[in-house]
Amino acid sequence: MRTLKTLEGISDGKLYDIEDYVKADTCGCNGCYTCCHRVGDLVELTPFDAYEIVNHLKISFDELLGNKLALQKNNKMMLPYLKMEGETEHCSFLNELGRCSIHGHRPNICRLFPLGRVYENDDFKYFLQVGTCVMPDLKEVKVREWIGIVNYDENKTFILAWYKLLKALRFRMKFVYDEAELEEMNKYILDTFYRIEVKEGEDFYTAFFKVLPEAKQRLGII
Repeated sequence: MRTLKTLEGISDGKLYDIEDYVKADTCGCNGCYTCCHRVGDLVELTPFDAYEIVNHLKISFDELLGNKLALQKNNKMMLPYLKMEGETEHCSFLNELGRCSIHGHRPNICRLFPLGRVYENDDFKYFLQVGTCVMPDLKEVKVREWIGIVNYDENKTFILAWYKLLKALRFRMKFVYDEAELEEMNKYILDTFYRIEVKEGEDFYTAFFKVLPEAKQRLGII
């Protein structure tokens, strides 16, 4: 565990690895769902997040769009985010009891909270976002247990690859001024990664890394 100076004021000043213990356990939230409100511009879905939800609900990605997800443009890139609903701007996946209806398949960002990630040197660590969770007296829990991601190593490899791709794409798109070209690029990203075809006998990660090289070439990413 190392100290963290760059996130002073929003973290406890430490960086955590997957086997470290951190005070993040809400012990079930006790009916609280404050963190599921007004976060529409924060919960950007990765292709894995979308695949997990699509596969769990047995519907298509396009059926989710406009219903549970919303496309938002950020730095010329159009990506899916959780859709907020009603006067309270609550997550569209909250049920009538205020509980997450896709909890076992929720997006990575939701799994992390109140943790966050900081990327450096082709790796990432976790940090605790102080003052973001309203639950008092959070308990210590192992990061791996709190996140609860199956096949963690494969998931981490994907997250790093996706992070690097988005970083390169945002730089690439800075120099694209033609709206038609930007629209074509955004459509290609959605078609290739969010509407990804996972064949029988494959898993998501195999399918993702199969299409990644051609996609990078098509999008002009080195």
